Amino acid sequence: MIHYRKLMDWKFEDIEHHYTSDFSMLYALSIGVGADPLDERQLRFVNDVEEGTPLAMPTLSTVIGFPGTWMRHPDTGIDVLKMVHGEEHIALHAPMPAAGRVIARHRVTRIVDKGEGRGATVTYEKLLFDAQTQAKLATVTHTTFCRGNGGFSAHDGLTDTPAAPPAKVPDGPPDQIFDVATLAQQALLYRLLADRNPLHSVPAVARAAGFEKPILHGLCTYGIAGYALVAAYGDYDPSRLKTLFTRFTAPVMPGETVRMEMYRQATGVAFRARVLERNTVVLDSGYAEFQ
Repeated sequence: MIHYRKLMDWKFEDIEHHYTSDFSMLYALSIGVGADPLDERQLRFVNDVEEGTPLAMPTLSTVIGFPGTWMRHPDTGIDVLKMVHGEEHIALHAPMPAAGRVIARHRVTRIVDKGEGRGATVTYEKLLFDAQTQAKLATVTHTTFCRGNGGFSAHDGLTDTPAAPPAKVPDGPPDQIFDVATLAQQALLYRLLADRNPLHSVPAVARAAGFEKPILHGLCTYGIAGYALVAAYGDYDPSRLKTLFTRFTAPVMPGETVRMEMYRQATGVAFRARVLERNTVVLDSGYAEFQ
């Protein structure tokens, strides 16, 4: 069972992440950039033969300073077999460097009891700083839905107010569509960046979890969404993306095609993503802001 105060006070050590341009290029390849190796705009993220390349995708911020599987520690009280990725939000304060030393600082910011049998949500924040200048690079907010932890507040009455629900994505034909065909080995590629959860690489583990085969990481799908937005509304300039939020609604199976359906709004872009092979929405309530 979750103990609110213990989880809110969870101690995280600062993580110093030193990475090279190879890491940034691997990340870009793992979210589908470079599928057309003749597209000069894509090559700027996956090649380093010209001055100023590679560029880093903004969603690289989600894998830098990865805190590991801390939620699986028994002292958290989280039922790890019933937790799923709920939401992700990034705010970019400066362009992500394609190489460098970055400090990641984590903290739990919100724990919401939805009620007995309805689960709970745990939100934690990651702040990324340039290790040399201490300039803030990004704020990454990660929300996990803990399906087995509803009702925890009954013993002490402690729970947070839920965040305001995100706006719904418009109905009707999207203003732009962007398709990314994932590879059969996409999860095996993406896991080299941070998350080695065997759910994404071991068939027996995936079957035990109720899937026919290993599923794609949710943050890989999130990266695909970021790539599509930068391409469609940022003219492949990663510095133009300022915020990116979405809810995870279903997993992607490696080898499926992710279709981004995007709607231009007054201050940004609303979006959802679906896999064409199953006509299933995998990301919803998405919103991005550009400068």
